[in-house]
Amino acid sequence: MATRTKRFGELVELIDRLPLDERASLVEVVRQRIADDEHNRITASIRAARREYARGRCMSVTPEELMREILR
Repeated sequence: MATRTKRFGELVELIDRLPLDERASLVEVVRQRIADDEHNRITASIRAARREYARGRCMSVTPEELMREILR
């Protein structure tokens, strides 16, 4: 873990050396990649849920039924 922390610190130092406009561009690139990763994670979760549903491993319920189950 110490190596990872060291590498992160080195990365931050490298970013600090970039001109302001390049740092701003980097922020946008990172934000977009994070959004893309989150989208992919959600998409994979939806696909897995649909497969489980198709195999009969889960069933449709109303919001009220779900809340009753959660609050048991």
